[in-house]
Amino acid sequence: MKENIDYILDFAKNILSIPSPSGYTTEVIQFVDKEAQNLGYQTEQSKKGNLIITVPGRETFTLGLSGHVDTLGAMVRSIKADGTLKFTPIGGPIWPTLDGEYCQIRTRDNLNYTGTFLSTSPAVHVFKDAATLARSPENMVVRIDELVKTKADTEKLGIAPGDFIFFDPKTTITKSGFIKSRFLDDKISVSILFGLLKHLKDNKITPRQSLKIIISTYEEVGHGASNIPTVDEIIAVDMGCIGDDLSCTENQVSICCKDSSGPYNYEMISKLVKISKDNKIDYATDIYPFYGSDVSAALRGGNDLKGALIGPGVHASHGMERTHIDALTNTLKLLLNYIK
Repeated sequence: MKENIDYILDFAKNILSIPSPSGYTTEVIQFVDKEAQNLGYQTEQSKKGNLIITVPGRETFTLGLSGHVDTLGAMVRSIKADGTLKFTPIGGPIWPTLDGEYCQIRTRDNLNYTGTFLSTSPAVHVFKDAATLARSPENMVVRIDELVKTKADTEKLGIAPGDFIFFDPKTTITKSGFIKSRFLDDKISVSILFGLLKHLKDNKITPRQSLKIIISTYEEVGHGASNIPTVDEIIAVDMGCIGDDLSCTENQVSICCKDSSGPYNYEMISKLVKISKDNKIDYATDIYPFYGSDVSAALRGGNDLKGALIGPGVHASHGMERTHIDALTNTLKLLLNYIK
C-alpha cells in the first residue's frame, strides 16, 4: 500500500501544480490522459472535455467512478482606472482566505502575469476599515506585478475581461503525513483513482465490473458529469466534509448518505458501509447539507443509474484545505474492495 500512496502523492503534486479552474482544464486533462494511456488504459474525451478511462471487467455490469480536476478560480471582470483588476468568481471560494494570496493572470495570447488578491482597504496605516471591510469580490482587486498606473497601461499588457486568474495552490506534504493545499477538492480524489488504476495494472487485476472512470471538468459550476457513458452504478469520489455536526476526520474515508441533491442510493451506501466494517476500513457516514457531486449532476442530467458518494476527509473545504495519508489509504482500500 505504501507504494500506491507514494504514487498518489507524486501524481497529486503534479496535477495540483497545473492551473485548472472550471472552463480552463485542457492542460490538466492532457496530463491525466497521457498518464492513463501510459498505464495501458483506453481513453476518450467528451465534447465538453471530460476524460473517460475504460477498464474491461469480467462482467457486463458497468461501474462508473468519477472525480473532477476542475477547481475554483476567478476571471478578469474589468480593469479599473488605476490599472488593478476587478474579478468574477469561478465556483465558490472563501474570499477572506484569499486576501493577500498570490495569483497568476493568463491572457488569450498565453502571456502570464503575477499578482496579488487584496482588499480595497489593504493598508492599516491608511484605511480605518482595513481590518473590518468584508472580503468579497465587491471589495477586492487583483494588484498586478507590473508598472501600471492606468487602465490603458494594463490594457497594453494584453490583459482583458475574460482572462483567467489562477490561485497559488501552496501544496505542502508534511513529515506527519498531512497534505495541505488548495484544490484537494477534488484533485486528491483524482489522484486516488489513478492509484487504483496503477494498483490494478501492477497486480494484473481484472475487476469484476467493467469500469468507466470519469474525470470531469465542470463539477465546481454544477454540470461536471451531467452527461456520461451508460453505467449501472456510479460512485463520485470527492472530498469528505469535516466540521460542525459531522463525524468524518482527516484520517477517514467519508461515506455520504445525503447532500443538497437528496439521498444517495440506499443499497450502495449499505454495501459501502458493510465493506468498510468487514475490512476494518476507518470510515464515517455523514450528511452534507451544502454539497453536490458529479452523481447529483448525472441524475439531474437524466442518466438512469444508482449513485453513491465517498472520499477522503478534507478539512477547510474551499479554503486552505488539508487531509492525511490515512484518509487516502482508507479511500483506496474501500474502492479496491468494492470493485473486487
